[in-house]
Amino acid sequence: MIPVTKPYLPDREKLARYIDGIYERGWLTNNGPLVQKLTSRLEEYLGVKNLLLVSNGTLALQIAYRALGISGTQQKAEAITTPFTFVATASSLKWEGIEPIFADIDADTWCLDPANIEGAITPQTKAIVPVHVFGSACNVEAIEQIAKKHNLKIVYDASHAFGVKYKSESLLKHGDAATLSFHATKLFHTIEGGAIIFKRKESLERAKKMINFGLTGSEAIDALGINAKMNEFQAAMGLCVLDEIQVNLQARSDIWNTYEQALSNKFQLQARPKELEQNYSYFPVALKNKDSTKLTLEKLKEKNIQARRYFYPSLETTEFFQNRNNQTVSRSIAERILCLPLHHQINKEDQDLIIELLYS
Repeated sequence: MIPVTKPYLPDREKLARYIDGIYERGWLTNNGPLVQKLTSRLEEYLGVKNLLLVSNGTLALQIAYRALGISGTQQKAEAITTPFTFVATASSLKWEGIEPIFADIDADTWCLDPANIEGAITPQTKAIVPVHVFGSACNVEAIEQIAKKHNLKIVYDASHAFGVKYKSESLLKHGDAATLSFHATKLFHTIEGGAIIFKRKESLERAKKMINFGLTGSEAIDALGINAKMNEFQAAMGLCVLDEIQVNLQARSDIWNTYEQALSNKFQLQARPKELEQNYSYFPVALKNKDSTKLTLEKLKEKNIQARRYFYPSLETTEFFQNRNNQTVSRSIAERILCLPLHHQINKEDQDLIIELLYS
């Protein structure tokens, strides 16, 4: 089978050396030396400050909401977000007692359209939670203006945006917080894991307490917390993957560029800002209609090629997220979207077959 994505597995001997060190120290969790090392290396690589490693990307969102005071209070809260995203963006809000209010996406970029945000704001709105879909940048300047005008927090779900730069700076610097997923299928991974990048150090310090049960010492509990810590084995994998990130990026960029050259004249591709330096995490195409999308998916499946309808269905259509508005653009894109296989081990023969089937 040609999978839609595949975990990058780094040099096994290097990973074994890190694991040998874990065995020697007997320090498996609770902010161990490898977690500390990965934190500093990621801050340097990404060009950010106030980075906090956590055990997965969903908890990264939940901790960000609490650290910024969006959840965890007795007040009713809403957050404006996109319906065109992985379900965790909205379910993490709902889990924290925040009602996700969907605003439609831009027809070209497929990211949350700033023009639709203000109309969704109510007295209960506490935050905007946009998604840098497929690693492309939201209109961060317009969203920031709206947030300032209405005194709202911004939490970017940047799960797809590891290493992405916008106007020569890390895209992760935008918002009060930006969260990352380090799931095994991501460009950079720690098997499971995630991170939060906070704009302010005080937010980071609050979150540090939260991810360790609210403990600040062996006999001190200073906050309501949960267990969201990254462990040493996750960090070991992350350090190894980070060492080889350029190899992974180069392979992905070659595959991505081949797709773009072959398919840009036939299919709708995601529009990206000119100032964006991307990470080649996904290659989505929007087909003519829902029927042609299903037909293409079946043609690929017959040849043992896996493609995925990221992100279908549009979330406002689901049982858990009934919304008061019809998100017509999101529904249209969700019905027509296919993400093609993209990982470091796709060979030219396989990619040529995928392209041929899309044209047939």
